[in-house]
Amino acid sequence: MLYSLLYPLSEDYGLFNLFRYLTFRTGGALFTSFLISFLCGPSIIGWLKVRQKKGQPIREEGPEGHLLTKQGTPTMGGFLILLGLSLSTLLWMDLSSPYVWACLVVTSGFGVIGFLDDYRKVTKSSSAGVSGKVKLVLEILVALAAVLIITAAAEPEARDMLALPFIKDTMINLGVFFIPFAIFVIVGSSNSVNLTDGLDGLAIMPVIIAAATFAFISYLVGNAIYADYLQVTYVPGTGELAVFCAAIIGAGLGFLWYNAPPAMIFMGDTGSLSLGGAIGTVAVIAKHEIVLAIVGGLFVLETVSVVVQVVSFKLTGKRVFRMAPIHHHYEKKGWAEPTIVIRFWIIALLLALVGLATLKLR
Repeated sequence: MLYSLLYPLSEDYGLFNLFRYLTFRTGGALFTSFLISFLCGPSIIGWLKVRQKKGQPIREEGPEGHLLTKQGTPTMGGFLILLGLSLSTLLWMDLSSPYVWACLVVTSGFGVIGFLDDYRKVTKSSSAGVSGKVKLVLEILVALAAVLIITAAAEPEARDMLALPFIKDTMINLGVFFIPFAIFVIVGSSNSVNLTDGLDGLAIMPVIIAAATFAFISYLVGNAIYADYLQVTYVPGTGELAVFCAAIIGAGLGFLWYNAPPAMIFMGDTGSLSLGGAIGTVAVIAKHEIVLAIVGGLFVLETVSVVVQVVSFKLTGKRVFRMAPIHHHYEKKGWAEPTIVIRFWIIALLLALVGLATLKLR
């Protein structure tokens, strides 16, 4: 909005020429989303406490200490993130870019799905929310709408292509399978973050790290000179996604202020589903879907732990982990919550560095 309104005035007022630069708008988006999330936090948390009373229902089979310390903490804190993210995006991004709207479709759509799930859990005082099948169908429909926007805006020669990390000048033409593949990436990313969100601050910092990584990737991929130098696929218009990712970072930091142990609020499905979907959408647009699996390797690990646990129990009647997702396994082993959280943050940071290395190692 500010770009559309103020940049045209740069011919008369040189100061407004700043809005031409992605770096300036990226910084503006980060600080704006942080301030919105940070300043609105106390009032939103207070309102949710009054409305929810008992807070988020906690899994009864969870670790004993977890049950005692988490009772009464309100959920739906993702609304705080979405507020800062959405307003900052609308203020600082070039709204003529279809990629902006693809990202907002997923972020807001998945946010609504997550809200419905959180609302059902709170009102029914149960950890079981909306049916998994219903959520999955809704997520696929939202992701489909976003993918159609992305494919319509993409350059024809790269529209259905899958780029491979570590290998230069090699892309796989997925053809008609690109749309279901892209939907899988977005929905999978969303639910992986959702599974990771189980301890204070555990999910939000890896999301911030992934967003920072893809802000950098998007900027490089959207610049013809850098893309040619790094021998990655040039995708015109993806530079704007750096602004979107910066808004995620800022809103996430504002939320982390209140989500740090002991958490004053949980993001709930409202936040985890929308943030995971947002990161997945950026990866699809930037043609770095496989790199997402590296950068978001912590989310992949959490998901795999659940799959392994379920498959093992159904086939053998035995559990591989004391509890899944895997962060609860370490809780059951006696690790302190901050220890688990910080160590998982370290893993997320290292994986992000490996993901960035794919830009040069070709």
